[in-house]
Amino acid sequence: MERNSADTDSGREPGSENEPDAPDEVAAPGTAEEEAGGGPERAADRDAARAERRGRRRARRVRRWSLRTVAALAILALLGVGWLALRGYQAKGHLEASAQLVSRLQAQARAGDTEPATLTLGILQDEAAAARSQTDDPVWRAAGWVPWVGTNVSAVADTARAVDELAQRALPPLVETAASLDPATFAPKNGRVDVAALQRIGPRVRTADDEIRRIRAEVVGIDTQGLLPPLRDAVTGLRAKLDDAAGLTGTARKATTLLPPMLGADGPRTYLMVFQNPAEVRATGGLPGAYAVVRTDRGRIQLVGQGTAADLGMFPKPVLPLTTDQTDLYTDRLGTFAADVNFTPHFPTAAKLFKEMYQRRTGGRVDAVVATDPVAMSYLLEGSAGLPLPGGETLRADNAVRLLLSEVYARYSDPDAQDAFFAAAARAIFEALSGGRVGGSAAVSGLTKAADEHRVLVWSTRAEEQRVLEGTVLAGELPERDGPSPLIGVFMNDGTGAKMSYYLRQSVEVVGGSCRPDRRREIRLRITVNSTAPRADGLPDLVADGRIGLVRGVARTNVLVFAPVDGAIQSATVDGKPLPLATGTERNRMVGYYTADLGPGDRSVVDLTVLTAELPGRAAVTPQFWTTPTVTPWIVRSAPVSCGK
Repeated sequence: MERNSADTDSGREPGSENEPDAPDEVAAPGTAEEEAGGGPERAADRDAARAERRGRRRARRVRRWSLRTVAALAILALLGVGWLALRGYQAKGHLEASAQLVSRLQAQARAGDTEPATLTLGILQDEAAAARSQTDDPVWRAAGWVPWVGTNVSAVADTARAVDELAQRALPPLVETAASLDPATFAPKNGRVDVAALQRIGPRVRTADDEIRRIRAEVVGIDTQGLLPPLRDAVTGLRAKLDDAAGLTGTARKATTLLPPMLGADGPRTYLMVFQNPAEVRATGGLPGAYAVVRTDRGRIQLVGQGTAADLGMFPKPVLPLTTDQTDLYTDRLGTFAADVNFTPHFPTAAKLFKEMYQRRTGGRVDAVVATDPVAMSYLLEGSAGLPLPGGETLRADNAVRLLLSEVYARYSDPDAQDAFFAAAARAIFEALSGGRVGGSAAVSGLTKAADEHRVLVWSTRAEEQRVLEGTVLAGELPERDGPSPLIGVFMNDGTGAKMSYYLRQSVEVVGGSCRPDRRREIRLRITVNSTAPRADGLPDLVADGRIGLVRGVARTNVLVFAPVDGAIQSATVDGKPLPLATGTERNRMVGYYTADLGPGDRSVVDLTVLTAELPGRAAVTPQFWTTPTVTPWIVRSAPVSCGK
């Protein structure tokens, strides 16, 4: 029995780590009597004792290995957490540096600082690559499988990968393109644009656009549910930046696709340039009073004709078929009188009608219709010394609107003299643009601003080019479907027949809203229009004298409110009293309209309740607005319409 007593010898406890393991086959020695036999019962007892001792030894070994394993795993976990924390901290620094560098790169590209932009891109690529490297090792990837923690770890890795691919693949062709996008390179010289230079940058722009859209799709796919707030904000911010970038590259892609053929790279083109006069307001901007015919051929631009809407006269019946909705809203004047083709805010309709009237009267053929206004011209003149006009006048950014939309009527009482002045101004502007005397980054910024305000509109007779234009601000299309935010249109048509719209100032604002049980939103709007006109006796007759029956100096304006698609105009009030609305429909939108007669200093304030279509969920929505481009831009104040808690 000496072997059994050894469990407590030398101060060792049973199961101590230093205790030697006896082989299972060795039997513990017994007494001489036991070893001599003792019978079957005694042998069975010996076997049971040996089995019990073997079980105790195995249990001790399992306990020792379990403790070792747990300890080892704990150490590995602590090391892994420390490693993740270190790598995450390093990645955070690289990502923050990358964000600052992207902002710097954008500013340098806008300013045309190509050499500094190239250096910044190189630094950005290093920082982005380092951030991706810090979040792409085996420990980081393994942590992505850990519940809750893994979601955040994976989101950091996905964000770092997106920023790295942006820096390595999307931005280089853009920086390279920016180096060759000096506005002076593409400004007309001696009446010709370098079409070949435009064609050369097209592939780089398309590559950048493809990459940005691919990366954007990956970032949109990052699930932000359950992310830590700072990380969620970072992912949301990256999505917003990529949305902006995709918008810019998409626009550049369309431009490099459209401009070469439109400038005659594939053969001559003819354009009808329509000049809208917002002093007599129309839904797309203003009365289409004058036009010019422009021809392009292999980059060369020529002015080959001019005229007025009055030259086209009246037609006995609509030149193109009109829908019942169109005639109910606008009468058949939409299709019979050139000055009224843009009663509708949908520019493709107005352009088709004007083109048809021009072709019927003149026999000329055109490939596209382009519309603009004097406000856009003033934006283009920013940064220039101005353009000399016949008679010694200089057309500048600060006087173009006043001169072309107001002072001309005081100087010339004869309509023919007015038309001659407008024609001379149009020719001077064209010659300055085609000769490269107006251009540079200021002109590009001005053109962009004008396009954003819907003051430059383009419609092409060529289906493939019109498809490229679709969805851009240049298309002037009233959408038949709304995006995530409901679109509300507020448009104006003059009913005076004079030039009193020059003095109108207008605003629209969201003043409240609520959710209905059927998941539609009620949006409460306030539309304000006021007249800043001076006393009527101080105004020229052509400006102040309108339709028979109107008091001199009164501006009659028809205000059209377009509900969101599948929505409705529920009610309208003035000072809390119901205002009857005439109604109609255009392009899947209910239209409600009213007339405001405003004398000098008068103001119209109308409150409306607009209903949206059924919207998913109960999240707040912020309405978007599309308004008529007027002499003075609208003041638009939108606000989220929330369903509450």
